[in-house]
Amino acid sequence: MKREFSTSPYFKGWAKPGPQVPDLKESTPTPTEDESLDALSGHFRIFQLKKGHRYSTDDVLTAWYGTSWCPTAQKVLDLGSGIGSVGMIAAWRLPGAQFVTIEAQDISVALARKSAQFNGLEHRYEIRHGDMRDPSLLGDDEKFDLILGSPPYFPLDAGILGDHPQKVACRFEVRGTVADYCKTAAPHLNWGGVFACIFPINPPEQAKRVETGAREAGLTIIRSRPIVFKEGEAPLLGVFVMTRSDHLPEGFRNQTWVEPALVIRTRTGEPHPEYSAVKLAVGLPPLG
Repeated sequence: MKREFSTSPYFKGWAKPGPQVPDLKESTPTPTEDESLDALSGHFRIFQLKKGHRYSTDDVLTAWYGTSWCPTAQKVLDLGSGIGSVGMIAAWRLPGAQFVTIEAQDISVALARKSAQFNGLEHRYEIRHGDMRDPSLLGDDEKFDLILGSPPYFPLDAGILGDHPQKVACRFEVRGTVADYCKTAAPHLNWGGVFACIFPINPPEQAKRVETGAREAGLTIIRSRPIVFKEGEAPLLGVFVMTRSDHLPEGFRNQTWVEPALVIRTRTGEPHPEYSAVKLAVGLPPLG
């Protein structure tokens, strides 16, 4: 296999942390002409379509927030897992955990399987192909300490769908809403387990959708954090951690701790110091 990326332990002065990926072999997957093989966490790499959906800050934040508030997870479920960015960042942070992911799009499943093989995760990273709303994809007795989700944000009639079918399903509610994610997650949470997701909080109607979806699924949002993309602007997104209400004392079931906003970029466009620290925590270079 021809090496098409740097194997240096450094990137612009930053030492890559975490596990090494397996040595390259003839069987190691390689990108096609339509794909790229890009840096993820530490030495991990991810296969993406050059003109399709590509992983984003939203995925980084979902994986970071969920693993930060469930750092001892042994079993993890990633709903609507796409190309695997959320799940694989989480797998990098939780090296002892077993993962199950569910994704409906054929091309995204294929890309995720290539990434899992490249990163040496196949022994603990199961990718199930199907609609996460299909109850047959998860056994009634399957429980998880941490469930992750980055739901699409918009109803199908909310705007222009886009130029690539893979992008459409990642942005628009083709296969379920945030309420469906909550409904699917709730019965599969282990004792004290948490569901972490990201969703718009502006306009306020979007935030209400998360709150209503959680409540109707029997979940309590125990903490959340607004996300400001540029210093001085209003927060557009929020990250949320939920748990089953019946796993909490009655007096705590209506409490949510809202943290101070996380700012992604300063007024001058540079990475905010706190977000740089977040990136370091998930194995990404702090600058850029």
